[in-house]
Amino acid sequence: MSLKVKKFYQQLYFQVIVAIIAGILLGKFYPEIGKKMKPLGDGFIKLVKMIIAPVIFITLTLGIAHMTDLKKVGRIAIKAMIYFFIFSTFALIVGLIVGNLLQPGHGLNIDPISLTGDVSQYKEKAHESTLTGFIMNIIPETLFSPLVGDNILQVLLVAILMGVALVLTREKSQRITDFLQDLSSPIFKIVHILMKLAPIGAFGAMAFTIGKYGLHSVLNLIFLVATFYITSILFVVLVLGAVAWYNGFNIFKLLYYLKEELLLVLGTSSSESALPGLMQKMEKAGCSKAIVGLVIPTGYSFNLDGTNIYMTLASLFIAQALNIQLPLEKQLMLLLVAMLSSKGAAGVTGAGFVTLAATLAVVPEIPLAGMTLILGIDKFMSECRALTNVIGNSVATIVVANWEKQLDKDQLQYCLDHPNEVEKKLETI
Repeated sequence: MSLKVKKFYQQLYFQVIVAIIAGILLGKFYPEIGKKMKPLGDGFIKLVKMIIAPVIFITLTLGIAHMTDLKKVGRIAIKAMIYFFIFSTFALIVGLIVGNLLQPGHGLNIDPISLTGDVSQYKEKAHESTLTGFIMNIIPETLFSPLVGDNILQVLLVAILMGVALVLTREKSQRITDFLQDLSSPIFKIVHILMKLAPIGAFGAMAFTIGKYGLHSVLNLIFLVATFYITSILFVVLVLGAVAWYNGFNIFKLLYYLKEELLLVLGTSSSESALPGLMQKMEKAGCSKAIVGLVIPTGYSFNLDGTNIYMTLASLFIAQALNIQLPLEKQLMLLLVAMLSSKGAAGVTGAGFVTLAATLAVVPEIPLAGMTLILGIDKFMSECRALTNVIGNSVATIVVANWEKQLDKDQLQYCLDHPNEVEKKLETI
């Protein structure tokens, strides 16, 4: 029996688009009112964060619990990390190449002594990007404390331990597995209920952003913003598109399949807002529960393609704007430092700007105060960072599932060819 397709104005993605446009108009023409809309955006993101830990815990725990071979879990994790390392490093290299070719900061001729602005909060957080900070981030206070927090790495650790324990005590703990399976239905129903509020959250976040910063604030640094957006688009279309083609699916169809999640990220500037829906859609698209539960949350911390492009591009922009010459060996050092800091900052709030601070802190040629040059426009680049990160993790999930032969290719093709029917089915769950 065919499912009735919603009218266009009933589709969530259309409602989010209208909300984004309305937010931009309100912020542009009535900025004071727009700034007062901030609680709507913040409130929606907080609602989504409320459900992230249970979704990750249940999905990953059940995925592992349903496996009979624990070696397979380790193999999936290793393959995922290899993929993350290769493509996140490639993203850093792409940012470095584009920064050298286009030189968006060239000609600004800014005197470092004249720099003003408060970047102390990012400097204070930069130490969290060290190995010590990473270890302290990943180990929770108690077994259950991650379930009431917002640290994805800690939730991952506890979920993996619980899933492994359920496998090792399968006969005695079957009732716990069944309970978690039953609990997953109302948890994902809560996700669907919260997504109904997405247009309100997108409206509030966009109205505040435009009202506070204004469209004019980006004009003097428009070349950097444009360079970053174009670089990210090319990375998605050419690099991730080639990876998708090699693994038998079309990157553009995938983007359309994930249109609601991507528009939500665009409206809220938060990749976390799309995480629950992304996990459910990837599982619906034929990826096994274990792959989805392990790859996507881990990728949110370790596979940040958009953030990595931003880091090297922003670092070079600051150096060029201050007329600081960075020879090839210094740029390679910058690349190596960025590789480490981008992994070490997993789980740190506001990782994009924090990892930039951590990188500059150990590259003395570029003063940390130079971050004030992009402080005002960082908000306008955060959407692109988040979008690229989400797309990169969706591609990674399909690729790892394909490597592990845990991908239903027929189901994937059906979902990519009939995205609206899939949306309807998800809403009936």
